Amino acid sequence: MRALTIRQPYADAIVWGTKRTENRSRPIPAGHLGTTILIHAAKDLHASGVVASDFTSETWPDTRSAIIGTAVLDSCHQATADCCVPWGMSDHWHWILRDCRPLPRPVPATGALGLWTPPADVLHDVQVQFWEPTPTAPTGAAS
Repeated sequence: MRALTIRQPYADAIVWGTKRTENRSRPIPAGHLGTTILIHAAKDLHASGVVASDFTSETWPDTRSAIIGTAVLDSCHQATADCCVPWGMSDHWHWILRDCRPLPRPVPATGALGLWTPPADVLHDVQVQFWEPTPTAPTGAAS
């Protein structure tokens, strides 16, 4: 299973909110279309740029340097005018995500660029949670 590192608050917006478009400089590698990936929240500071408060929530956990959820890589396309609003950026490839869900407990991990394979112990700690109930959004979180 592969993981994708994403800066906060965007990682939370994927697993707790409604962000279903991830902006990347390259298309999804063909062999990964339709597969489930792990969403890893980066260690670094918040992503640069302004995020509309209508689309994020101060009640999201803001976990860093950990696997926080899963998503399916559904499809991919190059940006067109006004597509994938409000999350899509022009001049990027839009990776479309579906079936996004948070893990019951974050699993600490060091991220990497692109799609990467977590170490066996991290994968084990993630996989044991697949049979646990999906957590509900924190109180007041956007859905």
